[in-house]
Amino acid sequence: MLKFALLGFLNYYPMTGYDLKQAMDRSTTHFWHARLSQIYTTLKTLEGEGCVASTLEAQQERPDRRVYAITDRGREALQQWLAQTETELSPKKETLVLKLFFSARLDRQTVLTQLRLQRDLHHRQMLYYREGVSRDIEQEAKEHPELAQDAVLWEATRRFGEMYEELYVRWLEETIHLVEEQPAS
Repeated sequence: MLKFALLGFLNYYPMTGYDLKQAMDRSTTHFWHARLSQIYTTLKTLEGEGCVASTLEAQQERPDRRVYAITDRGREALQQWLAQTETELSPKKETLVLKLFFSARLDRQTVLTQLRLQRDLHHRQMLYYREGVSRDIEQEAKEHPELAQDAVLWEATRRFGEMYEELYVRWLEETIHLVEEQPAS
């Protein structure tokens, strides 16, 4: 999937591996992320497949930088991938939910502490989607008016994140209440 995320970003405009990491950290990291080393490895593979081409740009007082651009072959691969219908649910891994599943024998305060901490973290993330990510989308659309249509779908993914966090906070509050109401053992 990283391959297609990188092609998607390069479909906007050419970028370095570092630029791609920054773009990902400002946007898709909330639902799809990668380490810088993974990005560079994947870019090398994509270049070998003819999906991207790179040029070396000289810089004064800094090392040269390699800038990647999507090729026609890369655009075609991206379009084919985007057009494929998702027919299955994506598997999810939730560490907290797994821990909670097995936590009946822990003391109540330990469980409540974990749940309250997670509630606070998810609440902060919800506010970040609501304010920070929303602001970032507006700024990017303002700086690149040619991406106005893209910004509409960026906003849809931002809203997904916000709603997901709202649901998670609500579930955590219900679960906290449930644990608090259990008789002490």
